[in-house]
Amino acid sequence: MHPKALRDELIAAAEWVCQYLGQLPEAPVSRPMPGRRRARLHDAPLDRTGGELRQILDFVREEIAPFPTGNGHPAFFAWINSPPAPAGLIAELLASAINATCGMGENALMDLERGTVRILADLAGLPASTGGVLTSGGSMANLLALATARTWFLTRRGSGDGPAYDRDHARLTLYYNTQAHMSVAKAAACIGIPTHRLRPIPSDTQHRLDPAALRAAVTADQAAGLLPFCTVTTLGTTATGAVDPLEPVTALCRSTGMWHHADGAWGGLGAMVPALAHLYQGVADVDSMTVDPHKTLSVPVGCGALLVTDPEHLHTAFAHRASYLTPGEPATLPWLSHSTIELTRPGTRALTLWATLHHLGRDGVTTLLQHYLSLADRLRDKITASRRLELVAGGPWPVTCFRLTDTAGPDALHTRIAHRVQTAGRAYLATVTVHDQTVLRACLCNYRTRESDLDLLLREVLQAADSDCAEPTRCTTE
Repeated sequence: MHPKALRDELIAAAEWVCQYLGQLPEAPVSRPMPGRRRARLHDAPLDRTGGELRQILDFVREEIAPFPTGNGHPAFFAWINSPPAPAGLIAELLASAINATCGMGENALMDLERGTVRILADLAGLPASTGGVLTSGGSMANLLALATARTWFLTRRGSGDGPAYDRDHARLTLYYNTQAHMSVAKAAACIGIPTHRLRPIPSDTQHRLDPAALRAAVTADQAAGLLPFCTVTTLGTTATGAVDPLEPVTALCRSTGMWHHADGAWGGLGAMVPALAHLYQGVADVDSMTVDPHKTLSVPVGCGALLVTDPEHLHTAFAHRASYLTPGEPATLPWLSHSTIELTRPGTRALTLWATLHHLGRDGVTTLLQHYLSLADRLRDKITASRRLELVAGGPWPVTCFRLTDTAGPDALHTRIAHRVQTAGRAYLATVTVHDQTVLRACLCNYRTRESDLDLLLREVLQAADSDCAEPTRCTTE
């Protein structure tokens, strides 16, 4: 392809991206996708002859962009999905052009990943010895963490690879808050820990893991001949934004020989926010931590991280040799593929994270997090001030759970209200179960969200409730 033709198409694509992002706040948050359009995407055959590059932009503009998830919109509150940071957009294009793999061989992007992991660990309050890898997101980071914890635990026991390994593996038990992200249980299944050896620990009145209940569960399992190998705390639960207590869990892990993994996919950087720092006492003593830059920092989707305070444990768990890969590998600086299950790894993660961090700076990261916390405080104040709404839970991370007051059959009502709001397309929120009730939940993680968007959300909720009440068989509010 002639360089000028490529340049023209890239310019056209860049102009469309700027227009799309600029018009996003005035567009609907989401649109229902017609069945014929859906069928056209998953049933279309491949033509015998190739098309022109300009058709790519036409296709995205006509078939993809009109039907987004909605997370780029400032009135999207449903899940912890952030919009893309401008620096990340530019960096992703540049990294894709370089197209280096960050798993094997030596290239600048692999060294950049090591550097961005170090910066991320510093922001999280972890010690200077910390290393790790960038991942596709929190689910993969949690999987790597549990696999590392298992290898560390069984290696310390001297279980080997034979019958002793099988016997010990069959007795491993895992502990986590009942509010933990579903990826923790999924990761446990992936490494062969069955459901009957998972221990969801009750939470306290603030939705945090209860250390006394954890100790009781560990003690009971030890007495039954089982092997407690890891406890997972959550820094910023998905449902309510709670932060589990770190110091008592670490103390228990040290006394019982367990690994302490902190799932900070959302709230892993809380130690640098003055209002939250007291909740992160002892964070430097955890064994590993998950952080999702594509949540907290708006790095484009596909950038999570696993941070391990002693990265040698990663190498023990994942380093594998092959005759077709070893020549040229420096012994003092192992390839990053030895710290994860991926061999081919995209360099886009490293550059998009680096670009976003350096565009923000340390103070910018703190300001961004404080922006979200301030918005959540304002939303909670507005809910508390409303005679028709009741604040149920939320915080310290920026999530707010609330419900309609004076309702009958609240579970069905709140599910219908959320659906009505989503369908209307002017705002978007979700439901969650809190105290065994289905309630509305709004997450604040969009740097473009302003107070006017909060007002819009509450108006949409109340209008949806009024519409529900207008149906004679569903009048559930006074």
